[in-house]
Amino acid sequence: MLPEAALLLLVAAFAVPLAYAQREAAGESSGPQPGQQSAPARWRPVEQAMGLSGTVQPGDVFKFTMPRRDLKVVLKGVEIKPPLALTSWVAFKQMGGRAMAMGDLVLAEDEVGPVVDKLQQGGIEINALHNHLMNESPSVMYMHISGEGDPVKMAQTIRAALALTRTPFDKPTGEKTEKLELDTRQLDRIIGHSGKTNNGVYQFSVPRAEKIMAHGMEVPPSMGLAMPLNFQPTGGGKAAITGDLVLTAREVNPAIRALRESGIEVTALHNHMLAEEPRLFFVHFWANDDAAKLARGLRAALDRTGAAKGRAR
Repeated sequence: MLPEAALLLLVAAFAVPLAYAQREAAGESSGPQPGQQSAPARWRPVEQAMGLSGTVQPGDVFKFTMPRRDLKVVLKGVEIKPPLALTSWVAFKQMGGRAMAMGDLVLAEDEVGPVVDKLQQGGIEINALHNHLMNESPSVMYMHISGEGDPVKMAQTIRAALALTRTPFDKPTGEKTEKLELDTRQLDRIIGHSGKTNNGVYQFSVPRAEKIMAHGMEVPPSMGLAMPLNFQPTGGGKAAITGDLVLTAREVNPAIRALRESGIEVTALHNHMLAEEPRLFFVHFWANDDAAKLARGLRAALDRTGAAKGRAR
């Protein structure tokens, strides 16, 4: 008969692999596999170059977010929270010996020129520069960028450009968790996807069903190709909504009609990229009304797109 200590070791030897196998079967991540470098270690030099901590996203993407907490923007009486429409982001994906970078920088008008010059000097491409909202005060511009090459060098260039803006890089202190005055379960049922709370805003991220390619690389939804649908409570069951629908050319006008039939304003139609396949167009929107009503309008618009499966429940 085995001694008690040996018996415990034997049980543990079988229990650990069994638990690992159960997690794998359930689709849960159990950390890096043997021979693989962990994401934080691989991306640590990029974090150092950005001066920020990033997060691992689906599709082996490493992403940085930079809320413009310094901006006090009001649109039709609604003070816009950073997660609603005022957060810059940059994402990196390693592809063999090089990396792809994409991002969306939220800028005040007087910041645009210096940022363009610094990015151009460092080889980062400007894909688009435009509005996402209308009639906000002060006016905000959105600069979409991309690059290929050494991720550290690209991060250094992007950080140098952002250093010419008033973008905060310090961690916020004293933030309180806000209870959303919204029926989020109802919104989940209507949209057909599960949302998440982010500093006072309820957010959906709806990917397209097909693969999107650029420069021979697949661009994951987490690099700006998922459709963000954001709800900021404004009281009495109402919400201000904004975001964008990612559409092929034939989907643009059917989606716009669905938005307008629900009283949702169309605030912009444009590109965010230069060489994607299939060609994509981005329709931005705004409304402030009953949250469930607006969710049904967004669901109607999604039904006219190539969004990934998910139906109103």
